[in-house]
Amino acid sequence: MDNKRKALFPGSFDPFTNGHLSIIERALPIFDKIIIAIGINTDKKSFFPLEKRKEWLERIFENEPKIEIETYDSLTVDYCKKMEIKYLLRGLRTAVDFEYERQIGQTNKVLQPDVDSVFFLTLPEHTHISSTIVKEIIKYKGNIDSFVPKIIANEIYRTYDK
Repeated sequence: MDNKRKALFPGSFDPFTNGHLSIIERALPIFDKIIIAIGINTDKKSFFPLEKRKEWLERIFENEPKIEIETYDSLTVDYCKKMEIKYLLRGLRTAVDFEYERQIGQTNKVLQPDVDSVFFLTLPEHTHISSTIVKEIIKYKGNIDSFVPKIIANEIYRTYDK
């Protein structure tokens, strides 16, 4: 067992937004390793294929040795136990997010007492960004430049012939 401070940043990242990026960038100085884990939920229809979401993350963080990109299809805390991760990284945009994440965090603590949730408040300029809103903008061929990393925006524009 290593003593590195490893954190898991789980999500569907459908798509990964500048809000997600901000959380990762601010957490990097605190942790030795951050695993960005795309959860596979077979009951939920994704907008972008899992492989594409993973590829985007790999490209965004290709020069950051402290970041790993993974996928998983289990309870998040079970994945933490398997990977010997003690910290779950989460972003909070609103009071509604806080209540939801508090419930999940407390449930996770019952299931895996060794795993702690670490919350980052979203920067004010990213509070309005959500993957759901970004998908709606994409659907109607709107401008997503200020919502997602450039790598993702450029590819979406090419794909959707904007």
